Amino acid sequence: MVENLPVPFDRRVWQEAQALVEAGFDVSVICPQGKGHDKSYEVLNGVHIYRHPLREAKSAAGYLREYWMALFHQMRLSFHVRHRQSIDAIQACNPPDLMFLVALVHKLLFGTRFVFDHHDLSPELYVTKFGRKDILYRLLCFFEKQTFKMADASIATNETFRDIAISRGGMAPDRVIVVKSYPEASRFRRTIADPSLVIPGKHLIGYIGIMGEQDGVESLVRALAEIVHVRKRNDVHGLIIGDGPELPRLRAMATELGLNHVLRFSGYLTGQPLMAHLSALDVGVIPDPPNDFNDKLSMNKVFEYMMLGLPIVQFDLRQATRDAGNAAVVVREHTPMALAEGILSLVDDPRRCSEMASVGRAVAEREFRWTTESRRYLGAYRSLLRRSLDINDQRHYPAS
Repeated sequence: MVENLPVPFDRRVWQEAQALVEAGFDVSVICPQGKGHDKSYEVLNGVHIYRHPLREAKSAAGYLREYWMALFHQMRLSFHVRHRQSIDAIQACNPPDLMFLVALVHKLLFGTRFVFDHHDLSPELYVTKFGRKDILYRLLCFFEKQTFKMADASIATNETFRDIAISRGGMAPDRVIVVKSYPEASRFRRTIADPSLVIPGKHLIGYIGIMGEQDGVESLVRALAEIVHVRKRNDVHGLIIGDGPELPRLRAMATELGLNHVLRFSGYLTGQPLMAHLSALDVGVIPDPPNDFNDKLSMNKVFEYMMLGLPIVQFDLRQATRDAGNAAVVVREHTPMALAEGILSLVDDPRRCSEMASVGRAVAEREFRWTTESRRYLGAYRSLLRRSLDINDQRHYPAS
């Protein structure tokens, strides 16, 4: 079950589902509609996908409505799946941390195992969005703790998340497995660049990802305005790939700042068009602001830029800096002006760009292997289901 993105748009969830199918498991996914995936039910590559309507919220009260409506659909569809076949395990991919309630019903009634795929830190995300630790924050902390308490296994996206599951969630270390969100190398590689984006003498800087308040894409738009209007540079253009609740506001901001001639918003892309756009970039930007939430995240953008051999400019984010290593220029001051300076330091130094690109690509080729992560992921399920069988055997054949 995943609430915040549709499948197969959610790359991590889709790769996990595919890994399970290829290993011989029967897999169903419950997710929202959107991003061009609007069928209420379909089977893709052996995965049964059940989608429900969902209206994305923009306020604290709106999030409560969104989450409870999603919970209703998830509960309804989970029994629809169970009517079709038995369910051995339910995997919840947060945010939010409410899906344990669906799993709890199945666990109590049918003994279904519960796996928590820990994507985001919901309490920190709330503070980042709304700047307060009120009753809703305390509720999120409670729901997170209950999710960990009920989980038979937890899948962490990095070592920091694993530590949180153990220290904050109270999980046994042997039940927390790190599975990193590396793209599949065979499907994520440079191709022929989109010719409409390649302009001789121009440097193309870019961003790929979701555009929410916490993603900081506004800083990139303002950094480009600094480069074009203050620094008087006409050799730097921008490309923003993706979708999200902030996209309309960012488009309007670009128009207000007089950037329509140098900044393109491509919207949501996938497959060959996505790779053709990414292959046109000279520099990848990570504008996410430093805070207690972003500091702990392993960002897909880091892995994707490095796999494509793109030098990176980013703010001082602890986990992203650790993941990128020498493939990134780290901007210490969180301002659009400082971000602009970091971008220009790269585009004005082709040799440095080339060296950083080579470093990032070498690390990616050596370490970023989804095949390795998928084996670890499948191992977690085999261990979980083996424990379940052992427990059932003990119930049927108690020791004398």
